[in-house]
Amino acid sequence: MAGAWMIGIVVMLVSFFVSQQLRSRFQKYSATPLSNGMSGAEIAQRMLRDHGITNVQVVSVAGQLTDHYNPATRTVNLSEPVYHARNAAAAAVAAHECGHAVQHATAYKWLAMRSALVPVVSIASNLVQWVLLGGILLINTFPQLLLFGILLFAATTVFSLVTLPVEYDASRRALAWMERSHIVQPSEYAMSADALKWAARTYLVAALGSVATLLYYVMMYLGASRRD
Repeated sequence: MAGAWMIGIVVMLVSFFVSQQLRSRFQKYSATPLSNGMSGAEIAQRMLRDHGITNVQVVSVAGQLTDHYNPATRTVNLSEPVYHARNAAAAAVAAHECGHAVQHATAYKWLAMRSALVPVVSIASNLVQWVLLGGILLINTFPQLLLFGILLFAATTVFSLVTLPVEYDASRRALAWMERSHIVQPSEYAMSADALKWAARTYLVAALGSVATLLYYVMMYLGASRRD
């Protein structure tokens, strides 16, 4: 268990650093009004229109950091601060979420794969911690339970890994459109690029932490198997 604790502590510290960097940049860029005066909602609507996407709605949802694209309802859901704000941070988030809509419209394979994994990961996430705990407690008498827990955890790890190209590609599409359309000034574009870079790193840290934890449980299972 000491190894799991060490992995958890390292991932937590790196995640905290990345989150702090992301928060500080979004605070800074949220204080930078866009020269074009457009809100996050208007940025999103413009990006969708420029890509010929007419069957996706831009809607406001409650809360903060609740921004997401829902392929089932074909909606770009922007948190209230992003939907109404007229700053570089809001532009970055709105364009990024529209990047997912563009992925959907162009049948981007990694987005389709992630969507297909959602039902499996939903079930695995609800069971994995209890199965792993039981597997560790019964590792000497019933190691198969730990193996089942590893398979459940592997499903969540695969989801984290598949999420990486989806998120990085959405940011790439967003920034390419912002540069091509000249919808923001160069300095505002640089801020949006920096904000999205740090946002993507949160997914990278989560994926690496998941892989490291999975390997630890695999080694634990193999060690118990050798003792048998």
